[in-house]
Amino acid sequence: METWDAIRARRNVRVYQDRAIPAEDLDRVLEAGRRAPSASNRQRWDFVLVTDRGKLVDLSTVWQGARHLAGAAAAVVLVIPEPESDRFRVMDQFDLGQATMMMMLAATDLGIGTGHSAVGDQDECRRLLGVPPTHQCAHMIALGYPSERPLAPLSRPDRRPFDEVVHRGHW
Repeated sequence: METWDAIRARRNVRVYQDRAIPAEDLDRVLEAGRRAPSASNRQRWDFVLVTDRGKLVDLSTVWQGARHLAGAAAAVVLVIPEPESDRFRVMDQFDLGQATMMMMLAATDLGIGTGHSAVGDQDECRRLLGVPPTHQCAHMIALGYPSERPLAPLSRPDRRPFDEVVHRGHW
């Protein structure tokens, strides 16, 4: 898939086929996240890949909007250490957003659907994954092949109109 097609095809997928994702495809998704831009090249992130069905079910309980993880083939939990200051908190969160989007686009390119989720119960997420208390489970990305329609560029996305969103030179 071309980059522009992947951008236009990416959507949140929360219902998945009961089908494993090849290890090399998971590695490609993770490599896309590793290559994401990072402010001052800090790269403070760690990615925990989960493919065990029981653990995916358990992770689906750490946030009310994470139920879809139970049916996913895999999930990536993005982990970050507590920042040294508020300045670094903003930088690190922006970096996580970039890594997330890179992984989602790489997955789309491979025909793999993604659905993101926050993490509400930090203690439980850390316990499930063995994450040290000095780190935060920032958010999760579920991965799986869409059970309904395959990923393809959307001709009419549910987005605000271009001219309403884009301001040229001033508001």
